[in-house]
Amino acid sequence: MSVDPEQHPEAAAVVERYARRGASTLYGALRPEVVRSTQEWQRVLLGVLSDVCGYGDTDLRELRLLDVGCGYGAHLLDFLRVGFAPEHLTGIELLPERAAAAHRRLPPSVRLIQGDATTADIVPASQDIVFQSVVFSSLLDDAFQHALAKRMWDWLRPGGWVLWYDFIYGNPANPDVRGMPVALVRSLFPSVRSGSRRVTLAPPISRLVCRLHPALYGVLNTLPWLRSHALVWIQKPDTESTR
Repeated sequence: MSVDPEQHPEAAAVVERYARRGASTLYGALRPEVVRSTQEWQRVLLGVLSDVCGYGDTDLRELRLLDVGCGYGAHLLDFLRVGFAPEHLTGIELLPERAAAAHRRLPPSVRLIQGDATTADIVPASQDIVFQSVVFSSLLDDAFQHALAKRMWDWLRPGGWVLWYDFIYGNPANPDVRGMPVALVRSLFPSVRSGSRRVTLAPPISRLVCRLHPALYGVLNTLPWLRSHALVWIQKPDTESTR
C-alpha cells in the first residue's frame, strides 16, 4: 500500500498502520459475535434516528448524509436499508482498496470520494447528518483529530447532527488505536445538545462467550460496563457559531 506524499502526515501514518495490520478474519460477517453486534448496532441506530429525526415526522429520503471513513460501504448500506436515498449519500474513504470495494457494492448514485477527508471537496453546510464509525480512534494526532472534527462541523447545516460510533477504551494490545471517551467527543464540537448510548459488547469478551453459546452475547451485553463503544449524536445549533 503506497503513501501519497501530498497527504497530511497523520493520514499517511494511518495508511501505514492499516498496511502493517494486514488482513484479519476477526470481523468476518458470519462470525456469531459479529452477527449479534451488527444487529445491535442496526437496532440502536434506528432508535437514535427516530429521536434525531422526530419520531417518523421526517422523510429520510430528503436527508443528506456524509459517511467519513466509509470503508467498504457497510454503513452506507445500512442507511440505504432504512430509507435514505442513494443520491443523497456521500462516503469518504482514505484507503484506495476499500474505496474501490465500496464502489462495487453501492449504487452508482452514491457519491464516493477517495482520499484525506480534511481536504475533501464537500460544500459547507450541505449535510443533514455527518457520520463517522471507528475513524477517530485510529487517529493518534490531536491536531488532526481537531481539524477533521472542524471539517465535519463545517459540512453540517445549522440544526444538523454529527452521528458518531467509536471505541470508548484504548486497546493495550494495539498501540495504533486509542479510546475516545464521550466527554472527549463532545469537546470536539461546539454544541450544547447531545446524547449518547453505550453499545457493543467488548469484542474480546464477545468472541470468548460466543464460542460457548451465541446467546451469551445478549446476557453479558446487559451490563453497560462491558460495552466498549459509544453511539453519540451532537446537534449543530440552528444559528451559526464560531470556534
